[in-house]
Amino acid sequence: MHFLDQAKIFIRSGAGGPGAVSFRREKFIEYGGPDGGDGGKGGDIIFEAVPGLNTLIDFRYTQHFRAPRGKGGAGSNMTGAGGKDLVIKVPVGTQILADDEDRTLLADLIEEGQCLHFLKGGDGGRGNASYKSSTNRAPRQHGTGWPSEEMYVWLRLKLLADVGLVGLPNAGKSTFINAVTNAQAKVGAYAFTTLRPQLGVVSHKGREFVAADIPGLIEGAAEGAGIGDRFLGHIERCQVILHLVDANDEDVATSYRIVRDELDAYGAGLADKPVVVALNKIDTLDDELIAALTAELEAASGKKVYPLSAAGKIGLEPVLDALLERISAEHVEDDGPGEEIEWSPI
Repeated sequence: MHFLDQAKIFIRSGAGGPGAVSFRREKFIEYGGPDGGDGGKGGDIIFEAVPGLNTLIDFRYTQHFRAPRGKGGAGSNMTGAGGKDLVIKVPVGTQILADDEDRTLLADLIEEGQCLHFLKGGDGGRGNASYKSSTNRAPRQHGTGWPSEEMYVWLRLKLLADVGLVGLPNAGKSTFINAVTNAQAKVGAYAFTTLRPQLGVVSHKGREFVAADIPGLIEGAAEGAGIGDRFLGHIERCQVILHLVDANDEDVATSYRIVRDELDAYGAGLADKPVVVALNKIDTLDDELIAALTAELEAASGKKVYPLSAAGKIGLEPVLDALLERISAEHVEDDGPGEEIEWSPI
C-alpha cells in the first residue's frame, strides 16, 4: 500500500428538491385545491474517522465527492425523497484544511468513530399547497429548493503514535522499529532509506504502544531541505520522542544538536515533548569508546543516554522501559489531593 499524507478534494452537498405545483382533481369529489408537496432535502457531506486506515491514497484516484440532491415533490401532498448523506471515510488523525494560503484548520478527527457533518444539504422547496391562503386559493408558485454547498478542502494525515523516532539519516531508526515491532521497514546502508512514515506496535512488559518512524532530518529541514520536514507533522501528536544518534558519527554532540535545532525551528511544541536519547550502533565500538561517547552526548543533551544496538538487539530493554515510563507519566493527570472519605460499610 502506498502512503499518502495529504490530498486535495472537491466536496459538494446535495441541493434541495423543488416543490410541486399540483391541484387536486378527483371525479365526484368537490372542492379541489392545491396539493403540491415539498421537495426533499439534499444529502449532507459527512467525514468519519475509521480504524484500519493509515493513508490517504484513495483520495489520489477519487477527488470529487457529490452528495445526491433531494427529489421533487408531487401531488397529493407528497414530499420528495431526501438525498442520501455521503459519508467520506478517513483515517483517524486526519485534519481538514481550507484551500487558502494559510491552510486554515477547519476540523481535526482524532477519535475513532468521530463523525462530522461538514456540509449541509439544501432544504427542499415549498410546494404550492403551502402557499394557500384565504386570499390566494389557487397558488401556482413553488420553491425551487435551497442550493447546495461546495468547496475544495485539503486533507492532511497526522499519524497517531505514542513514540516518535527522530534522528539524522541512517541513524538506525528503521532498524530499531523492526527490532522492537513486527514492522518491516526498509533498511539500507545509505541515507534516506525511509521515504515515508512507518508505524509499529511495541509489546513490552504486558503493555503496548505505537511507535512511528519518520524520514531522517538534515540541517535546514525546517526550511524545506531534505524530506523529513514534511513528515514532522506525524510526531506532533506523539507523547514521547526517541532521539537516536549514530555512534559512528564524527561528532555525536553535533549530530544531536542538528536535529534538536530543527525541532525547535519547526515549532508545534515538538521541542517541549519528553525525549529519550539513545546512542545507536554500539556493537561496532569497544566499551571504552562507548563510555566516552555516552558521556559526550549526555553533556550535550543534559539527559541520560541509553547505549544500544538495534541491529544486534543490545540494550533495547532499558530504552523501552524509559519510553514506557514517560508514556505512563503523560497519561496520569494530576488533579491534586483528593478529599479523604471516612470509611463506612454502608
